[in-house]
Amino acid sequence: MQVIQPKKGESMEFIFDNERPIYIQLVEQLRLLIIAGEFQQGEKIPSVRELALIAKVNPNTMQKALVELETEGLIYTERTNGKYVTNDIKRLKTVRENIAKEKVKAFFSDMERIGMNQEDTIKYLQEKIK
Repeated sequence: MQVIQPKKGESMEFIFDNERPIYIQLVEQLRLLIIAGEFQQGEKIPSVRELALIAKVNPNTMQKALVELETEGLIYTERTNGKYVTNDIKRLKTVRENIAKEKVKAFFSDMERIGMNQEDTIKYLQEKIK
């Protein structure tokens, strides 16, 4: 599955697969939008209903995803004012680093499946970026 991240000013597009619960995929995609800066620190995010319409999902599913993001500390709710992206730079950095580690680990695992060990993979990458 590919997560499509919009460029500034473009509309969001959500893509789902049938292998995992939709709310988990929403959490992952919204998390990426937050750490990539599509939703800025302290910025008010669209309402549950607006996000559900954009993602073409049930509002209850979107609410479940947002509760998860709030539990992770990536968003917070201001009573009667809506939901906002955290201002906690350290939290955003930690989440970004954790996602990067997961992606690097998956990359090296994929490279091992095609017969390239970690050392060969690093040499290959160094050659390609010169």
